[in-house]
Amino acid sequence: MRKFLPHATLLGLAAVLSACTTGVYDDVPTNASAGSSTNIASLTAVIDANPNDASAYSTRGIAYGQAGKLDKAVEDFNRALQLNPQSYQTYANRGLVYRRMGQNDQAVSDYTRAINIKPDYDVAYVGRGNIYRQQGNYNAALADFNSVITRDSSDARAFYNRGLIYQAQNQHQRAIEDFATAIGLNPKASAPYIARGISYIAVNDPNAAFSDLSMAVNLDRDSAIAWANRGLAQEMLNNPKDARRSYTRAITLDNSNKIAREGLGRVGNG
Repeated sequence: MRKFLPHATLLGLAAVLSACTTGVYDDVPTNASAGSSTNIASLTAVIDANPNDASAYSTRGIAYGQAGKLDKAVEDFNRALQLNPQSYQTYANRGLVYRRMGQNDQAVSDYTRAINIKPDYDVAYVGRGNIYRQQGNYNAALADFNSVITRDSSDARAFYNRGLIYQAQNQHQRAIEDFATAIGLNPKASAPYIARGISYIAVNDPNAAFSDLSMAVNLDRDSAIAWANRGLAQEMLNNPKDARRSYTRAITLDNSNKIAREGLGRVGNG
């Protein structure tokens, strides 16, 4: 396998795939039913009956956010904060929406405001730390994740995201330890298995990688990243037919997946 994937290439693949896992594990999933006309009408009726209730606006804002109606979510969070400027939860919720809108400066500002109001609010530290990590500001990100871990060693998101930083820095053994902790705390999330599998590939342990990536595809059958990496592990284990199936599945899910395309170029298309 080394003739196909020298060590430097493995590290490069790990970095690429690590970037692809960003945001999978910690964001609120889109839920169209939350923004259904019936649900929104019900929440609007509550607001009409209680026009000065900050929590009513915040609740509808969360529903809009889950439904992907981000502009409307921001409007409701703005109103909620006008009525209750000390609501750290609302600042964090608005920060998440800004982050999903790609407005990272506003998101960091909101997370910081939430932290200033409630210095032990882990949600805000994790949200802000993720933005710092994506921006390559690893020292600031590590400070936020370490702060959470020091206070609450049961927060799987903090361990997972700190592991992504170690992985990006090619500190794969430390990353593997953090991903293992995240898996122990939340074994039903696929992202830590994918991330740990990537690091196992980088340290040339295809058996462990295959185990993790098989678990990942069992938890999320539609993850092209997991399938592509699983194919890579199978290729390293000298199982080209099985690797071909995994690569093909990845391509079916994401035709632009570079890892799967290059893998099929090596093992053939059938």
